[in-house]
Amino acid sequence: MRVTAGRLGGRNLVAPADTRVRPTSDKVRQAIFNVLAHNDFGVGFTLEGARVIDLFAGTGALGLEALSRGARYCLFIDDHSESRALIRKNIEALRLTGVTKIWRRDATDLGEISMDKPFDLAFLDPPYRKNLLAPALASLRSGHWLSPVAIIVAEMAEDEKLSAEGFVMLDERVYSETRVAILKAV
Repeated sequence: MRVTAGRLGGRNLVAPADTRVRPTSDKVRQAIFNVLAHNDFGVGFTLEGARVIDLFAGTGALGLEALSRGARYCLFIDDHSESRALIRKNIEALRLTGVTKIWRRDATDLGEISMDKPFDLAFLDPPYRKNLLAPALASLRSGHWLSPVAIIVAEMAEDEKLSAEGFVMLDERVYSETRVAILKAV
């Protein structure tokens, strides 16, 4: 597992020791960022300078990739201590402590945003088939965590269906067993 491109491209990431954490594969991560790089989705989205929130962050690979490719800040959210330890190791190894934070919080119950600015890009990669995407999306929206140009990248199992009330689907792709939906709040 590594950062696939950008200023940190090729740098290795600490991977989980077991299968409880399922990081987004390098191939799927690279595909996601290719889609993001070549589309503004009609809202003026750009990764350069974006504020990113990575929910169900696991190893932090998605948020770290965003930082490598030009995002300016990333907040990692995960409620498991093992995941937060992996994220911390990866942040320290890449020397990104000044542009990141790690919070222990339930991604399906974020509450109101307590930061100055909302986020331009949100990654949601929950455990597959646990019905966590819809409540996490609702939490982002109701807590005002998303900027007006925010793009949401939601990862799920290929056979899962996404119920995303209050969001519009901008793009959807399948990579083997993984479905990636790109959404915008309405």
